[in-house]
Amino acid sequence: MEKDQPIRNIAILGSTGSIGTQALDVIRQNPDLFGVEVLTAQNNCDLLIRQAIEFLPNAVVIGNEMCYRKVADALESFPVKVYGGEEAISQIVEMESIDLVLNALVGYSGLKPTLNAIHAKKHIALANKETLVIAGDLIMRKAAENRVMILPVDSEHSAIFQCLVGEFHDSVERIILTASGGPFRGKKKEHLRLVKKEAALNHPNWKMGNKITIDSASMMNKGLEVIEARWLFDIPAEQIEVVVHPQSIIHSIVQFVDGSMKAQMGLPDMRTPILYALSFPGRLLSDIPRLDFLSHPHLTFESPDKELFRNLDLAYQALKKGGNMPCILNAANEVAVQAFLEDRISFLGMSTLIEECMHTTNFIKEPSFEDYILTNEETKQKAMEFILTHGEY
Repeated sequence: MEKDQPIRNIAILGSTGSIGTQALDVIRQNPDLFGVEVLTAQNNCDLLIRQAIEFLPNAVVIGNEMCYRKVADALESFPVKVYGGEEAISQIVEMESIDLVLNALVGYSGLKPTLNAIHAKKHIALANKETLVIAGDLIMRKAAENRVMILPVDSEHSAIFQCLVGEFHDSVERIILTASGGPFRGKKKEHLRLVKKEAALNHPNWKMGNKITIDSASMMNKGLEVIEARWLFDIPAEQIEVVVHPQSIIHSIVQFVDGSMKAQMGLPDMRTPILYALSFPGRLLSDIPRLDFLSHPHLTFESPDKELFRNLDLAYQALKKGGNMPCILNAANEVAVQAFLEDRISFLGMSTLIEECMHTTNFIKEPSFEDYILTNEETKQKAMEFILTHGEY
């Protein structure tokens, strides 16, 4: 972006979460380039109120309608419209004044707002990977029809995206997604049988929300990223590889047919891919700390342990099966993660639950949007029943 360009008005869905708050840090540093048009949150009304008072967006939405009156009363003297309910989050993206929608919602909740934004011809900075996991074919097809850009915010997909700028699609041989390995890299099965949420939430490199941090610990996050990459970059599962890179300096790699490789590197800081997505196709000066190679003289790589961290293999299976199977995978995982955070299921039991749902939920080869809705509901019901029946396993 050039400094003399008009301000780009941003809608941030999930502004009180990890990605949302870091996006606001980026905007705070570039007030002459970005404006906050919409902020949304599900439950954190206190932080949403503080954000609204600071940035004075056109509108805010609190998904939990029980919090609506508190937000509305707090913002009554400010020029900020207040709406409540999850349906309002899906509708607000259609506002004419929005230039870019940053979808930082968690899980299945990001799907409908993404589709609505595409239909409204809004470009999307996508941090909600589950949107493409659940309905990647539908999302990318609709985006192409409406000439909408899907700009990845995940550090790995942003890295791939940056490596592919200026390249021809048919020159790509494979893409390599790097994984930190999470807090349990190198641990044995006996150790993982007993781990609790406090250990799983202690990520060695990244500061993220609870859901994505647990996904990282179980390697499900990397499995979801494999599915997301398939749709973002129109590349089959066979050409997507995962490599564990504990230092999180190389964010991902593209290998081309001539044998050469491109890698995007930097310190693990989510503000970098957020800034790139918000400012694309340009690059902006930032105060984000720079990588010093002398401080990181050893970069190491290893294969992921798919036998111990079965979620990664389950994700590949879901992608290859196609249809609504990735939706089943995602729905079962959402229930599993929440149950683990509530001490109702063991760490290793999450994979068992997900696999059970993949075997028992109704498979649909060519699902419609309505099928995705029904699949999500059916899978979650089966998952919750399985937990009740089997207890903490």
